[in-house]
Amino acid sequence: MLDNGTAPPATDDEKPSSPRPAAGFVTGVMRRKPVERLVAEGGQGEGGTLRRSLGMWQLTMISIGATLGTGIFVVLGEAVPKAGPAVVISFVIAGLTALFSALSYAELAGTIPVSGSSYSYAYATLGEIVAWVCGWCLILEYGVSVAAVAVGWGEYLNELLDGTIGVTIPAALANPPGTDGGIFNLPALLVVLLCMAFLLGGAKESARANTIMVGVKIAALLLFCAVAFLGIRAGNYAPFMPLGLGGVSAAGASLFFSYIGFDAASTAGEEAKDPKKDLPKAIMLSLLIVTALYVLVAAVAVGAMPWGDFEGSEAALAGIMKDVTGQSFWAVLLAAGAVIAIASVVLTVLYGQTRILFAMSRDGLVPKTFSKVHAKTGVPRANTVIVSVFCGVLAAAVPLGELANATSIGTLFAFALVNVAVIVLFFTRPEMHRSFKVPLSGLRVGGLPLAPIFPAIGFGLCVYMMLSLPGTTWRYFGGWMLVGLVIYFMYGKSRSRLSREDQQVSLEK
Repeated sequence: MLDNGTAPPATDDEKPSSPRPAAGFVTGVMRRKPVERLVAEGGQGEGGTLRRSLGMWQLTMISIGATLGTGIFVVLGEAVPKAGPAVVISFVIAGLTALFSALSYAELAGTIPVSGSSYSYAYATLGEIVAWVCGWCLILEYGVSVAAVAVGWGEYLNELLDGTIGVTIPAALANPPGTDGGIFNLPALLVVLLCMAFLLGGAKESARANTIMVGVKIAALLLFCAVAFLGIRAGNYAPFMPLGLGGVSAAGASLFFSYIGFDAASTAGEEAKDPKKDLPKAIMLSLLIVTALYVLVAAVAVGAMPWGDFEGSEAALAGIMKDVTGQSFWAVLLAAGAVIAIASVVLTVLYGQTRILFAMSRDGLVPKTFSKVHAKTGVPRANTVIVSVFCGVLAAAVPLGELANATSIGTLFAFALVNVAVIVLFFTRPEMHRSFKVPLSGLRVGGLPLAPIFPAIGFGLCVYMMLSLPGTTWRYFGGWMLVGLVIYFMYGKSRSRLSREDQQVSLEK
């Protein structure tokens, strides 16, 4: 029996408990994996099992760690010129936009508590090929974003070193290739390898390290609020909405991407102590905490500096603290907070990437190496090393350019599928127990159930955000999807566990 009291899953050589007819092409690629089987297989890997060691607060810190990164340290310079002091409302709007998808994630994380996140949710509701596309999007989102975030680590590390000991890393080893004389971004590789070392120690140990880092960066933001509060001038809030509602909406759309990462806890479904209860709480609580921090920081920042001065400012928070106190020490302190913030994002996103590949490997869609679990530590070691080295080299030696922007569209695509999955599961498995339900899901008209309203809104908002992205991003995304489909039809389709079971049934006939 597994931790959740369910029977162990069938092995690859065992016949399915209820034989299915041999699948044709369309039915084959659209085959779905039952929720009960997904849950029953939870934690099971090649040679070992993942360990259920994470509590609700650790799960919450994983989502906060992946969400609360360098964005808030630099994003105000982009958002305030669009909305003025009303950027506070823009953050609330962006948070509410993310909330619709967060509600869907919370319901599915409590109903299907497995490592694959939206990949597994799609497999249970929309079919194998849709699940593959979703997983391929997540590989783009997590893998490239790890590299993109790690690239910026050297910049903040240099600022910290220069402000403390007067030493800087040479440009050739501190900048991305082809940028400002950069040849090989050594700090980017180092921060990824450092996070890999934490992950190899076990989920509990890496979660503990992440909790400490999240605490430090929250403390840095609260310290900014305390210091900058002394410089608030009431006149800086007037006019409150100088560019009207259009400006507030435009800023809100750009700020939405500051909330990406709240879904990270859903990748820990097979290592949570009580996933059905804790995962929904962790997802919603992390979004609430991040939104509150963003609004607080924004409110203090626009009160301490005239909104017109934010134009082109990439380090607005550091500048405000220096202006208020007259000392450069605070900029160095915030640089230290940014160094910790980036490390935390790299750690949690890298963790999520390995767990998604773990789930895809267990289903046979990627090589078995990614689902091998070390019996002693309960960690997918080979998976962690391969992903970390790949992301580290990608960050250090490959100019990412527009590919980094493609992570946004991959994320939104996955969010959209999660909202659809909630609607599909609502109609196909209405009797299924849900530890958390999206509000207003039980509405009926004339005795007939309506599709859950919030997931429908969440889907529409994700599509709207995707359509607002530039054509270049869409071209990169289309190329990535094309490569993914080629890999699926050449490798994954014939090697998936469900496909092999179908073939076995066909041969027995």
